[in-house]
Amino acid sequence: MVTHVAAETQGDERGALLAFLEEQRGGIRRALLGLTEEQARSRPSASELSLGGLLKHVAEVEQSWLARARQEPPAVHRDQSNWDECFRLTDDETVAGQLAYWEKVAGETEKYIRSAPSLDDTFPLPPDPWFPPEGRVSLRWLCLHLIRETARHAGHADIIRESLDGKTAFELVALEQRG
Repeated sequence: MVTHVAAETQGDERGALLAFLEEQRGGIRRALLGLTEEQARSRPSASELSLGGLLKHVAEVEQSWLARARQEPPAVHRDQSNWDECFRLTDDETVAGQLAYWEKVAGETEKYIRSAPSLDDTFPLPPDPWFPPEGRVSLRWLCLHLIRETARHAGHADIIRESLDGKTAFELVALEQRG
């Protein structure tokens, strides 16, 4: 669900990018409002996706891209052997824990983007077969990629939530505003 993103201060491209990213994060957080752990883990459609799994995935993806930009290893290494684990909560993981982790990652993302000398600064892509050899991307690309990735999954979250209990994004925004 689209909510209003306030206009950035004239020339604050970083602020604009970060505001649109935060808007999409909010869509996923809202989709989890009022749900039990069991509901957040459930898969109410033919898809393997759950709201808790989506939450874990977007937090992990954001952290891994931030790590790449810093030229550090991601907190969790994923490959074909464990890729499916990034889309589901394990027995010891909770929605509250994942929300807290994502909040920490989001704060680190904002701090990094705001402190970088330029959004034109680049970093190398990993040597994975789906990236161009010796590829590099800019911090601007990183912000746009995180917006796109989070927005895709916010749309998935809307559908899953509506499948769980019929609540639409409009109802969830009203619920969030009430408090």
